[in-house]
Amino acid sequence: MKPDVIKTWVDNKFVHILTADGIEHREAIADYERLRNASPEQLQNFETDNVGIHWPDLDEDLCYEGFLQEETLSDKTEFYRMFKNFPEINVAALARRLGIKQSLMAAYICGSKKPSEARRKEIINELHTLGKALQEVG
Repeated sequence: MKPDVIKTWVDNKFVHILTADGIEHREAIADYERLRNASPEQLQNFETDNVGIHWPDLDEDLCYEGFLQEETLSDKTEFYRMFKNFPEINVAALARRLGIKQSLMAAYICGSKKPSEARRKEIINELHTLGKALQEVG
């Protein structure tokens, strides 16, 4: 279920959204490494679209649907778990390497869209290519 978000804001502890039904939802900044380590200016520099929130300076995304779900890490998508475990991987740069929009990659990560099996394999193969390239450094 995609929420109808009418307002988004960030304070020093939470990222907030207000939905059209008048309910405020929030996610703790402390739960996200890139947000937790960001400056106040970086936290305030965000963009929104119909899928969620993007911090271009931080390469961090939060999907609106995640604000409404009470899930454990094991309930998240394989891509969510992978990027959570490896926050040093730049999602936007990986999307560019794949020739897809960053917002589509974010939708795959949060689970609002499911990649086809061919796209899933393409993403995994690109991650393996990146890993092999890193192994050759030095």
